[in-house]
Amino acid sequence: MSEREKEELKKAEVFENEEDDDDDDDEDEMPTKQKLVQILISTGLLLAAYFIVKANPTLKEWQKLLIYLVPYFAAGFDVLKEAAESITHGEALDEDFLMTVSTVGALLIGFVPGGESMYPEAVFVMLFFQVGEFFEGIAEGNSSRAISQLLDIRPDTANVERDGKVVTVSPEDVAVGEIIVIKPGEKVPMDGTIIEGSSSLDTVALTGESAPRDVSVGDQILSGCVNQSGVVRVRVEKAFGESTAAKILDLVKNASGAKSKSEKFITKFAKVYTPIVVASAVVIAVLPPAVIGGITGSGFIANFASWLLRALTFLIVSCPCALVVSVPLSFFGGIGAASKNGILIKGSSFMDSLAKADTVVFDKTGTLTKGVFEVTTLHPDCISGEELLHLAAHVERYSTHPIATSIKEAFGNEDDGCEVSDAEELAGMGVRAVVNGRSVCVGNTRLMDSVGAKWKACDEPGTILHVSIDGRYAGHIHISDVEKPDSGQAIADLKSLGVRKTVMLTGDRKEVAARAAADLGLDDYRAELLPADKVNNVEKLISEKPADGSLIFVGDGINDAPVLARADVGIAMGAMGSDAAIEAADVVLMDDKPSKIARAVRIARRTVSIAKQNIIIAIAIKIAILILAVFGLAPMWLAVFGDTGVLIICIANSTRTLSYKNEH
Repeated sequence: MSEREKEELKKAEVFENEEDDDDDDDEDEMPTKQKLVQILISTGLLLAAYFIVKANPTLKEWQKLLIYLVPYFAAGFDVLKEAAESITHGEALDEDFLMTVSTVGALLIGFVPGGESMYPEAVFVMLFFQVGEFFEGIAEGNSSRAISQLLDIRPDTANVERDGKVVTVSPEDVAVGEIIVIKPGEKVPMDGTIIEGSSSLDTVALTGESAPRDVSVGDQILSGCVNQSGVVRVRVEKAFGESTAAKILDLVKNASGAKSKSEKFITKFAKVYTPIVVASAVVIAVLPPAVIGGITGSGFIANFASWLLRALTFLIVSCPCALVVSVPLSFFGGIGAASKNGILIKGSSFMDSLAKADTVVFDKTGTLTKGVFEVTTLHPDCISGEELLHLAAHVERYSTHPIATSIKEAFGNEDDGCEVSDAEELAGMGVRAVVNGRSVCVGNTRLMDSVGAKWKACDEPGTILHVSIDGRYAGHIHISDVEKPDSGQAIADLKSLGVRKTVMLTGDRKEVAARAAADLGLDDYRAELLPADKVNNVEKLISEKPADGSLIFVGDGINDAPVLARADVGIAMGAMGSDAAIEAADVVLMDDKPSKIARAVRIARRTVSIAKQNIIIAIAIKIAILILAVFGLAPMWLAVFGDTGVLIICIANSTRTLSYKNEH
């Protein structure tokens, strides 16, 4: 099987639209089952041929050849077909062509003067090559099924309300704005907002986390999740093609597009290596006999057979399939392992960069902090703390600003009969409104100065909202963005992995940034930055890092798109439902946990390490056997091991990338 067709088969197995899971499983297994049947039949025919020839010692060479051609064609008809097709497509020097030339040569070497017949050996080489293909199919099938099961998030149907009835239709047929009904046990087919009901969602396919997520009216619900408990009615906000599930499937489907350096090396290596090996085999077969016995005459003929055998052995060993198959398979498995952990890596090349992480740069809000403001302390002056919060919540009643929302949530009871009128926003200062006949202002010190209220300073880092009543200072409210529970651990984990520098870039005030950096254990921070300033700082940090290290930027993927694009690896945090994050970043974390960054680095390092192991194993063994073959010290069975045996070893090693366990 050619590399091109293997790649197409792999993609088809994983990403074709699925109508019936059971049928698809059977279809995926068929090529492997057919290969096993082919191997068993060929083995039986080879044994039969061997005993027939053994029982008839008077058979002529051409008769023996005809007998052994039966198991040979049974074992290698598909390889011969692929070799012929490769020649017609101008891609002759692939593993199928090399295997065809070497085995046909072994079949015919008995007809060369001084040569010994090697019919069983020729059939055995082709048969064992098919054994290698069989194990390759199992490995690719396991990898494909692992990712298929992981990405089994594509919904088949949607229950939509139309004309007073609930009808079942294809998700593609549901329009934005329609109402869908999702029952317990069903996949969420479309992104939308819950308008009725509450439930728990299984988000493991999106985030890799097994803990269910509770949702109720007003919460966003994403396609790809599984509804676990209650019935919910959802207003659709995105067409199916733009939904989270569709975007994730498309992202992972195209992940093989960006090849790693190891894969690029193997591609270039095979293109140069294979022609050199073929030319070397020709030289081995022709040059030594010519030097030893002369280019003409009996001397050349007498030595040609033994050197031809060495050349054929050389060709068998030289097949680069162990490298061509196992290295991409390693990265394919690594991407699958990352996906199982809720980490979507857009290509193997980013595995390389993640593995070389030297400097990790963080945005603050929404990345290291929750991005949700909370009231932390109240500092009343001439009224109670409860009254201070009560007045501020009513003044901010109609505002949608996150700070206003935090005040309203902290108060929690706006519907208490208070009369609020004449609310107005004062640009750059705050909000003013009349609450129960009193003029209440909530905002910054400039607003307090404008109404003549003598405000008091507060040294706590965060946002300070001052409150005045009829021009008299009433106190202030301290609001801050809360750090994520695992942010500090994420920084510690990265440092334990050898990351040299961790930096935070933020547009927030210096005192706020300084406190966050100290709390989290960051090495450095830069505050009060505009988006352009962040790019400039990243440029400077890139110039300071070692040449063999990479810079990773972690942001929310919406406001930080320029920096995400400039970094060696851009990681989007909290990406559930964020189209901009999925589009801008190289790596997407399907939840908002910074601890996943260190996990991504571990997976990448393990994957790259296994790929390098395969390269070293394959090249070292092949070079050793190639040298032995040149000196006539490598029997045919050793040549087979140098090809198919090494292939099986490397494939088995590659499959380890799928079984990543989160170990610190």
